[in-house]
Amino acid sequence: MSARPKTPSSTTLNDFADLKKALRKASREAAARIEAEKAAQAEREKAERQRQAEQALFAQSVGAVHKLPDTGRVQANGRRKPPPVPQSRQQDEQQVLKESLSDEFDVETLLETDDTLAFRRPELGPDVLRKLRRGVWALQGQIDLHGLRTEEARETLSRFLRDAQVRGWRCVRVVHGKGLGSPGRIPVIKDKVKRWLVQSDRVLAFVQARGDDGGAGALIVLLQSAPSANQAQAQEA
Repeated sequence: MSARPKTPSSTTLNDFADLKKALRKASREAAARIEAEKAAQAEREKAERQRQAEQALFAQSVGAVHKLPDTGRVQANGRRKPPPVPQSRQQDEQQVLKESLSDEFDVETLLETDDTLAFRRPELGPDVLRKLRRGVWALQGQIDLHGLRTEEARETLSRFLRDAQVRGWRCVRVVHGKGLGSPGRIPVIKDKVKRWLVQSDRVLAFVQARGDDGGAGALIVLLQSAPSANQAQAQEA
């Protein structure tokens, strides 16, 4: 007699059932991941469309943007502009100059007495005055103090000397008049101007102008060269 086939045990059937459950669960999870990825992709595409729409609206509002043309401008003579001077420092300097340019300063002992009164600092030779009188240095600027009262003239002269040095001017003319103003109305500042110039550290020398440059009513003044950037920083420190 042939033997009957053995019936599978219940344990084997349970294993198949568990496997089916696991497959169904994995399928559901895979489907959920696909849906989540689709939703995320849809959100990204929506955000990108919104960004492009906002960018287009901005471009439409602003209009066309063009690069500024190159002017090709260069600074004349290759000279650098003087460094900016803070306004507060200018005010302080004006106050110092105002206090230092005294009307009571005894200038006579410092002036050279010949046919005209002239001044030069001790470290300079007499040839400097001769060159000033002959017009070796070209005039680069001038200030006219006619009609100004003493205080106005002093401040105007101080400001002019400072600005002239900043600009790099070396030779300037100071017109003070011949002292023929009306007494009690327009002060005679001819002698005061010489006192102020002698006291200014910016002034190296001055002589009376030649006839065609103003004669007895003006002075030709030689100025110190402007300090370099390094020297200016050292002085500020």
